[in-house]
Amino acid sequence: MLQQAQHDLLLPVYLSLLLMPLRLRLLLFLLPLYAVLVALAAQVRLSSPGLFVACEVTIVVSAVLTWQLYRGLVQPVRLIEAGTAALAAQDFNLKFTPVGQPELDRLIGVYNQMLDALRQERIGQHEQSVLLERLIGASPAGVLLLDFDGHITSANAAAGRALGQPASELAGQPVAALPPPWGPALAELAAGHPCTLRLPTGHTYRAAAAHFLDRGFQRRFVVLEELTQEILAQEKQAYEQLIRLMAHEVNNSIGAVSSLLGSLRHYAPQVDPADRPDFEQALAVSIARNTQLADFVASYARLVRLPPPAPHSLDLHQLLHDLGHLLAAQSAAQGVRWHWELATEGPLLIVADSQQLTQALLNVAKNALEAIEPGGGHVWVRTTAVPPTLTIENDGAPLTPAVSQRLFTPFFSTKRDGQGLGLLLVRDILRAHGFAFRLATEGSGRTAFTCQLVPEGG
Repeated sequence: MLQQAQHDLLLPVYLSLLLMPLRLRLLLFLLPLYAVLVALAAQVRLSSPGLFVACEVTIVVSAVLTWQLYRGLVQPVRLIEAGTAALAAQDFNLKFTPVGQPELDRLIGVYNQMLDALRQERIGQHEQSVLLERLIGASPAGVLLLDFDGHITSANAAAGRALGQPASELAGQPVAALPPPWGPALAELAAGHPCTLRLPTGHTYRAAAAHFLDRGFQRRFVVLEELTQEILAQEKQAYEQLIRLMAHEVNNSIGAVSSLLGSLRHYAPQVDPADRPDFEQALAVSIARNTQLADFVASYARLVRLPPPAPHSLDLHQLLHDLGHLLAAQSAAQGVRWHWELATEGPLLIVADSQQLTQALLNVAKNALEAIEPGGGHVWVRTTAVPPTLTIENDGAPLTPAVSQRLFTPFFSTKRDGQGLGLLLVRDILRAHGFAFRLATEGSGRTAFTCQLVPEGG
């Protein structure tokens, strides 16, 4: 029990000694030792003066040597403490000068070399990081950095333009919560398996995912590359060659057939009267079908020969009212009501090619009518003055995701007899004007075509 009590009493003393600084422990060791030596020397002061003097000289010489040894031991400790504090503060500019002690100078040399290496590495990493940030910021491709939970940590300006949001507002959003088609596509996008997305604005993007290491763990990033211009150029080159070849061959045949049909009309009086009605009816049907074929080919040829726009000032409201009158009979037959929500009662002046813009908006309005079932529906026409913007909205059948991905592509149509030229012509006309546009089914279930009638960046 006594030994246990002694152990319990000495344990706090041991712990307190271990926690003391090295210098203080050294002093606590030396001071009692010299106190004992001085006390022993004092005992022989009267009995043996010579021995007392020798002891005093020995104690003084020993104290001087001990002080030098103490300084030699404490100085490296101070250097190590200062160096440790500098490393903890990531201050790589603190360097030590040699003190004349070979062992300590070697330690100082190693420490200074280590600091130089760390400083160069840190400067190199900082410069590379700044360069990478600037490259990403200036890149025409959108870049999204994601955290381990699939949230966006940073995005460059190009990514903001692609997603239709300021880059600063994208940070913190789950990538799966982005508006379609971005959210569903990017949430399931696997590394090494890029996908192509067509937006309601007519733009086309290629999205690719990859990984990078962050503190030993894999994080994902997504690159959004716009392919709009390349795809448009390839599409235009492909369908122009096809349409020119088709128009050349068909027009040659149509000309010959039309000439023959015209000649056959002169033989109608020579046909037996009983057969003449059938003969004339067959000729009329053949001529009408030949004319329709010529018009069909001409519609494709007009797409190829679309001239550059000749912009001039025009009244958008008057143009819209003219379209309303033109489609009034078809609207009445379908039971469609038009609702006009114009910015002003007077004119709304814009700068555009009136013929081309009329053709584009006519195609949009006809598509809106054709999306409505015969039982009736509604079309809303809205304008704003600043900036000049037009919205044509209908409550017909909504666009499916599959159809949305194929809008504004050549020869695609959801109509049985559609040629796939209407929206293609709309796209080419509006892009030639520099007008931004969008066709999509909104959250309300209505399908809206929106066009900003001022050049982008203007």
